[in-house]
Amino acid sequence: MEISTLTAYHCLAFVWYFFVIYSITCLRTEERPSEVFLYGGQWKYLTVLNLVLQAVFYGVSFLADVLRLIKKLRCAKCIISSRDLLFSVLAFPVSTFVSISFWTLYTYNRELVYPKRLDGVIPLWLNHAMHTAILPVALLEILATPHRYPAKKKGLILLGCAAFLYISWVLWIHFVTGEWVYPLFASFSPAGLGAFFIGNFAIIVCFYNFGEFLNRMIWGQSKFCFSHLSV
Repeated sequence: MEISTLTAYHCLAFVWYFFVIYSITCLRTEERPSEVFLYGGQWKYLTVLNLVLQAVFYGVSFLADVLRLIKKLRCAKCIISSRDLLFSVLAFPVSTFVSISFWTLYTYNRELVYPKRLDGVIPLWLNHAMHTAILPVALLEILATPHRYPAKKKGLILLGCAAFLYISWVLWIHFVTGEWVYPLFASFSPAGLGAFFIGNFAIIVCFYNFGEFLNRMIWGQSKFCFSHLSV
């Protein structure tokens, strides 16, 4: 993809995610079920945190494209390294996990992840923006530009740290409020919940490997040089 086209694409993606986040924050307070927006607000949900992550990623990508356009290649190289790390370790695997896990559980029993009462609070388009569109946009990013993946050990350690931080946040909210972020968690024993978290981490690791596989299949070896910066 030409750098000018890539710049426009990343700019539009950034604006889109910013708009979606803004739309969530503008939901009228009086329409929110109190038990859903208790301690932690929207920021306890992986879906919302993922939207922030995507906005940051596309903002960084847009900055890298602009630096390439104005021939600031030394600065662009540094930003591209951050962009690639952010995409490979977090942006792709998390967005894929959020979309697939949400719709799988929604199909099985929506009350476990998205109670029916939320239909009167969150518009249908916003639900699909948060849980559906994120996957094709992530796949389009792989098709649009190559990304250099870190060493496997480093990538998985960083992914594991991110997962640990989110699980710690979920457990802290339960400790403070006595309520689970997702009703699904209440059906598990402590040991079962631990196994559930480990199983989900294994799934997200699979998505990490899948992203690396797609990147390598489309663009060749993932550890390519930065010669494309001269474009």
